[in-house]
Amino acid sequence: MDATGGKTPYRNDEAAKPYRVLSLDGGGMRGIYTAAFLERLLAQHAARTKGPPLDLGLGFDLITGTSTGAIVGAAAAIGVPMTEIVALYRDHGAKIFPHRIDGKLSAIFRALTGSRYVREGDKALRKALGDVLGGITLAEVYANRGISMAIPAIRMSTHKAWVFKKTAKSGPRDDHYPLADICLASSAAPIFRSLAAIDEPGGGGGGKQVFCDGGLWANNPIMVGFTDALTNAAPGQPIEIFSLGTCPRPEGEHIVGDKVHRSMLGWRLGADVGPLSISAQEFAYDNMARLLANAMSECGRSIRRVRFPNKPVPASMLPYLALDDSRVEAMDRLVQQAHTDADATRSACDDPMDGDGQLIRTMLGSLPPLDPARTLRTASSTTR
Repeated sequence: MDATGGKTPYRNDEAAKPYRVLSLDGGGMRGIYTAAFLERLLAQHAARTKGPPLDLGLGFDLITGTSTGAIVGAAAAIGVPMTEIVALYRDHGAKIFPHRIDGKLSAIFRALTGSRYVREGDKALRKALGDVLGGITLAEVYANRGISMAIPAIRMSTHKAWVFKKTAKSGPRDDHYPLADICLASSAAPIFRSLAAIDEPGGGGGGKQVFCDGGLWANNPIMVGFTDALTNAAPGQPIEIFSLGTCPRPEGEHIVGDKVHRSMLGWRLGADVGPLSISAQEFAYDNMARLLANAMSECGRSIRRVRFPNKPVPASMLPYLALDDSRVEAMDRLVQQAHTDADATRSACDDPMDGDGQLIRTMLGSLPPLDPARTLRTASSTTR
């Protein structure tokens, strides 16, 4: 690292060292799948090599995550083990989502009860994020851990996309935003959660700014990570992007006759729009990234991306994939599926003919041991 704590400039003799990006999708309670998948994959690699626990965050130059992916990504950035993030969802999930929208009647009930449940959820999420992330800011992550971050949201005062960002070339605008506030902003999903009112840092009298869920435009943030990688990687430096979903729903509908005339109630007062948007974005942005990476590689720039896991989700998982499903059985099934998918990914790593598996294996082999002296743990998170 250089004197400022940022990563040292790229040198020609380091041509084989890639600029690595970790991209984490949004998905509400399905974030427990993301955390459990990563925890299992890291634990298996450490066991295979008979080594200590690994520091996921320090394996990447840039971490981008949306909504629940922002929470998992922020934890990795400061050195929190994924086991603690799995516990966060288990311990606080039912308080963050105290009422599940399950069918038309529950949607009507929510409409009639006003803001009660989103208020309760907002309070619970603020506490959970504060316990794990404390007051650590983007600038502190970059200065002390050398990790750039890019977290999508929407600024309600302009209705425009906003990316909370700290990279070598981003400037100081977002430096002093706490990670906890950023995660609150990125995960403020309409209908399911409150909008996020957070203090503008710096004490300049700007008051509170209000943000909405970044999942409305970048639930799969791979293109955000891709763009910042191209901006910050040195000319000619290889780029590797590791993109992780949240156990996406096996989607699709066969719609016939008058069923096309779907009104507000048919959309469960809007609750069904979010999952549809998530599925469409996941597919679209991943394919855009794939095509762009291929095109740039043909022009001589080495860019590789891997989406893992990349197997269809079993139909038996469908009842447990709602964004606000905080039932114990739903969390159990998500964790079980995460372990199954991590095992399959580990098998791919052991296959010398599997290009994606070899890329993941090399990334895992580059991770340093988890050293408490190199993490940015808060007092509350170390005593929980």
